[in-house]
Amino acid sequence: MTTTETPGTLRRILDYSSRPDPYPLYAELRRTPVALQEDGSYVISTYRELTGILHDPHLSSDVRNLSRPMESFDRSGTPAFINLDPPEHDRLRRMAMRHFGPPHTPGLVTGMEGDLTAIVGRLIDGFAGKERIDVVDDFAYPFPVTVICHLLGVPREDEPRFHRWVDALINSIDYDPETDPREKLENGLRAREDLRHYLGGLLEERHGRPGEDLLTRLANDDGPDGRMTDEEIIATANLLLIAGHETTVNLITNGMLTLLRHPAVLHRLRDDPDLVVPLVEELLRYEPPVHIIPWRAAYSDITVDGTVIPKGSRILLMLASGSRDPKRFRDPDRFDPDRRDNQHLGFGSGIHLCFGGPLARRETQIALVELVRRLEEPRLVADPPPYRPSPVLRGPIHLHIERDAG
Repeated sequence: MTTTETPGTLRRILDYSSRPDPYPLYAELRRTPVALQEDGSYVISTYRELTGILHDPHLSSDVRNLSRPMESFDRSGTPAFINLDPPEHDRLRRMAMRHFGPPHTPGLVTGMEGDLTAIVGRLIDGFAGKERIDVVDDFAYPFPVTVICHLLGVPREDEPRFHRWVDALINSIDYDPETDPREKLENGLRAREDLRHYLGGLLEERHGRPGEDLLTRLANDDGPDGRMTDEEIIATANLLLIAGHETTVNLITNGMLTLLRHPAVLHRLRDDPDLVVPLVEELLRYEPPVHIIPWRAAYSDITVDGTVIPKGSRILLMLASGSRDPKRFRDPDRFDPDRRDNQHLGFGSGIHLCFGGPLARRETQIALVELVRRLEEPRLVADPPPYRPSPVLRGPIHLHIERDAG
């Protein structure tokens, strides 16, 4: 089978003008499930093909297996486990998971629920007297940042410093040398180095000292797989610091935007808080925080939907497109919290299924229930709102709402 090229569609998706609504363009992509691009990369956009390749052992997450290097990837530091393959990926993920979830710390998320609710309550208390609120700056950003700083042992007062670094990192993910200024890439690479140095300084203080935060535990833990090196700890902390709040900010903000666009569902949630569990799963399908895995590599020639993808080729996985695939989901462009069999790709699939997914789910569930319960008749100020630059981690950069001040 010969792959049909769709060069214009991907470029339009990556263009900022498409950020408010990329979904019609995803529908165009799905006409060709595996689409060869002008630069030799392949775009996969349909649910069946995405789930298949996410579980394919011939697919590599290690950028060193690409035949053409990506400028935006920094090779100077130790990669995080998300950018490694088995067995190294499995070893490092197990070592981190010992302190982050089952089976060794199964009560981590449920044990935090009281604290999560309290943080949300304090943030909403801060809305008092305000008729206009920015859901991002006033709520969706400070909430998960406070949580991940506490978990990692990162001083909350340092947030302005790493906020700048994280923004530069995220903005450089989709760097295109043909269209983007070189400064975009250089800012991202410099931010990576600054963040590594910052985390390395925190780590130095933790060796040989007791503590409950994740940095301290990783610095002093000798489990079945031994102990991480300092470079591996820094890479893991870097990943968790960024992923631990970026995806949740988008999920909460996209969730509130979707509820404001669907007032009947908003009122249902206010009357029935238990609805939030399937509702968040539908959000992860309908308006996910992560739209694209911007690269994977083929260990060897692989065949997907009859198309041979050569060894070393760059592969882009359009997760958000797969979760709107009408061959998998009935009426996929409708937001339906009562949807059954909702095996979305909102947190990926396979061995790289989102490490912090359980925490992000619970944070979002608590956040949306409390926002809907306590905000009286919230109204969107602008629709669509302004979006963040990244097509990979997609969400509003601001979400202004008006309400009756209380």
